[in-house]
Amino acid sequence: MTPEGAAADALLAACLFAVDPAGIGGVVLRSGPGPERDRWLAALSALMPAAPVRRLPCHATDGRILGGLDLPATLRAARPIAQRGLLAEADGGILVITMAERQSPTAIARVTAALDAGGVTLERDGIALDYPARFGVVALDEGLDDDERPNAALLDRLAFHLVPEPRSGPALLPHGEDAILAARARLRDVTVGDDVLTALCGTAMALGIASPRAVLLALAAARAHAALSGATAISMEDAAVAARLVLAPRATQAPASPEAETEPDTATDDTKSPEPQTGDADSPDDGEPGDGQAGADAVLAAARAAIPPGLLDRLKQQATLRRAAPGRSGGPQRSGLRGRPAGTRAGALRAGERLNVLETLRAAAPWQAVRRRERADAVDPPPRFLVLPEDFRIGRCKPRTRSTTIFVVDASGSAAMHRLAEAKGAIELLLAECYVRRDRVALIAFRNRAAEVLLPPTRSLARARRNLAGLPGGGGTPLAAGIDTAAAMALVVRRGGETPAIVLLGDGRPNIRRDGSPGRPEAESDAMAAARSVAALGIAALCIDTAPRPQAFGRDMAEAMGAQYVALPHADAAALSSVAAMVSGNRPGRATLFGA
Repeated sequence: MTPEGAAADALLAACLFAVDPAGIGGVVLRSGPGPERDRWLAALSALMPAAPVRRLPCHATDGRILGGLDLPATLRAARPIAQRGLLAEADGGILVITMAERQSPTAIARVTAALDAGGVTLERDGIALDYPARFGVVALDEGLDDDERPNAALLDRLAFHLVPEPRSGPALLPHGEDAILAARARLRDVTVGDDVLTALCGTAMALGIASPRAVLLALAAARAHAALSGATAISMEDAAVAARLVLAPRATQAPASPEAETEPDTATDDTKSPEPQTGDADSPDDGEPGDGQAGADAVLAAARAAIPPGLLDRLKQQATLRRAAPGRSGGPQRSGLRGRPAGTRAGALRAGERLNVLETLRAAAPWQAVRRRERADAVDPPPRFLVLPEDFRIGRCKPRTRSTTIFVVDASGSAAMHRLAEAKGAIELLLAECYVRRDRVALIAFRNRAAEVLLPPTRSLARARRNLAGLPGGGGTPLAAGIDTAAAMALVVRRGGETPAIVLLGDGRPNIRRDGSPGRPEAESDAMAAARSVAALGIAALCIDTAPRPQAFGRDMAEAMGAQYVALPHADAAALSSVAAMVSGNRPGRATLFGA
């Protein structure tokens, strides 16, 4: 699809969303801040000028999302006063989720529950209330790569997944506000036939879409399109538009081409003589199946044409790259004083902890009447507001740990200078990114009979260049010594509060034992033992095989290490940097890539 066509579809999606926000669920805008995203949001605002709009930031608490105790009003009235949360305030309008890829699972669970139920049930702080909450969601996805995406439960409930395209001129909406209001008025009268349902379900199956919500969302989009067109029934053209906008971006497989489906039939028909037709040629039974099949084919063809270029290839690559890893680099950890606020907990106030005053007052407010009655017989009059130790709420924070990537480089043999040059370039590329993320990089080289720490963990690019200026090479391959040195450094890094990751770069052909004596079979056995010790420590690792012809030993050693294995016989600095980023914190998760 051309950029002009994609931009037109994005504006059409805005019109359909404005007709039925709650039925369509919402829109995912995968784009960072910029004129394209602002232009789309301005177009949606022009279509829904009177709709309430609420923004859900990453730091929103449960009390702000669901509602709860209105603390100032409660303190003034000396009785619990409830206030509505963001979800209830967005009723009949739009909830804008900022930085949707970084929202906590708890916040997403609150939003998806409200989308499913059409309301919010509030039972907290001594309050039990039900609020209507029928709204549409605009999720702003600012993820840098395909591994940083919003919660899958949220994506499953939002009909349109859009990437705003740049436009040379102003955005021209296909429909105006008056057309949107008229379409809303006739939306309930739009009916759907069995042929449309069959076509949408068949298209979803052909595209490999497993979730039934996708078909329901496509049906809601088709109904909104029919209402905009002034029709009272959903046509195949409306279904084709819905398939293009809703189903195509969710495709996980390419549908079979019509030529492949009809080829066996044509070969068979050539050998058969035509059979005489019997019955009434004008009978409805002869015409309806063909018309329905043609309509379903048109819906599938529209979805096939709208599949973004390279989408299926990226999905296959992601399926290969994703494998959960315990203790991966850059994982979130909890702390009491530093990091992003992560709620509160009940407990006594101790040294090194921080009291959340507002949540403490909120916890104490529902019990004020009871506590006054308990102290009614006291000689001294009770204070206006009583706070007890069990009301204390301690703030929690969730910082993100820094990561240290430890490069372990094979510096032996005649091709050592090439590998060291590649490692040097990869380290310099990673250091430029680590300066922003405040991460560190280290370098260990193994050759002759031992391993040597050439670059301790550092963030200084100038220091790295000085230490990497003249790296010696040649001699034997003490692979076990290199792995042991990396594991020892990783333990030191972990004890310092950072998350280590090992990147092993070599040809997988050890010939020096742990004690420094030669012998290939014994050296391979020692290397396997060292690899298993890394797996037992739970350290994230990546094995890059640079041999011209990768051998089975390198793959077996990576499996024993619990590491990712990548065969790059012709690696360069950029390739090593991009692969090493998978374990250095840029791309969470683990990968297994098998190359030639």
